[in-house]
Amino acid sequence: MARRIAAGAAYGGGGAGLIGAAAVGVLLAEVRLARRHVGNGSSGRVPVADGLYGWESPRSDRAGSGGSGVAYGVPDEPPLRLALLGDSTAAGQGVHRAGQTPGALLASGLAAVAERPVELRNVAQPGAQSDALDRQVALVLSASSPVPDICVIMIGANDVTHRMPPTRSVRHLSAAVRRLRTAGAEVVVGTCPDLGTIEPVQQPLRWLARRASRQLAAAQTIGVVEQGGRTVSLGDLLGPEFEANPRELFGPDNYHPSAEGYATAAMAVLPTVCAALGLWPAEEERPDVSRREGFLPVARAAAEAASEAGTEVTAAMPTGPRGPWALLKRRRRRRVPEAEPARPSV
Repeated sequence: MARRIAAGAAYGGGGAGLIGAAAVGVLLAEVRLARRHVGNGSSGRVPVADGLYGWESPRSDRAGSGGSGVAYGVPDEPPLRLALLGDSTAAGQGVHRAGQTPGALLASGLAAVAERPVELRNVAQPGAQSDALDRQVALVLSASSPVPDICVIMIGANDVTHRMPPTRSVRHLSAAVRRLRTAGAEVVVGTCPDLGTIEPVQQPLRWLARRASRQLAAAQTIGVVEQGGRTVSLGDLLGPEFEANPRELFGPDNYHPSAEGYATAAMAVLPTVCAALGLWPAEEERPDVSRREGFLPVARAAAEAASEAGTEVTAAMPTGPRGPWALLKRRRRRRVPEAEPARPSV
């Protein structure tokens, strides 16, 4: 796997390895300086969104799933269980209301598609690096909690800014995915976001930040897919769109996504979450040549995903002429409205 990770990183890096260590040091200094401004325009408090979505609200007679007015319930079946792990992006730092966090948006969207309540638990921690996933997985798989039906992980930005070697970063992520899959949970990973969009970071260092982010995202994809998980690229999704609309898609701290930014990310991840649970239309699971979907060697698929918004990669044929192969999908996004307040879990 190490050789494939190196190949994917080389594809995704686009020549970043040719840049000197001094430039990397300057880049990381600028990114860390940008992070110091977090909180200047917004509170560092992360809204707590844990609870049940897709239930009848006694206050407004509206459902938890985006205010649709429909309460979901399947007789004799418990709610679907969704867990979020990772860093501040998974936690939802930068927004003020729980319903604007990615966990709440995904839970309400999943409830609407499944027509079944969804119980959300978010153990993500702002500032977390990939080596924090071991503790987060332990929390999710604790004896007192049922195994989630699906886990969504968003991680990687802090690994880049703290210069964690990609091989070490991917090793921690792969171990987390393996533990969750072994326990019976489906896993979807939103790969490293594009640090080249952080407003205080200027050119030409934005170019280097983008390459470093893509390099890690490609390596993450290979590690996750080989452990039976799926990935969705967040780098380009939170790249050109954020770059074109920084005031709308970045929060007040100019570092974390705004409510609209989190909704954009959730729209990209939700179809893959639903597909992993067998809830997406069967006809959409076949590769669509018109959308440039198809089977590729995993390293090549990882590189393509790292360079295009919202691209999904999942395992396909276990072996091929150039090692394991993967299915690359460019799913149509589904609008995710802000969620209604969750009912506390019992």
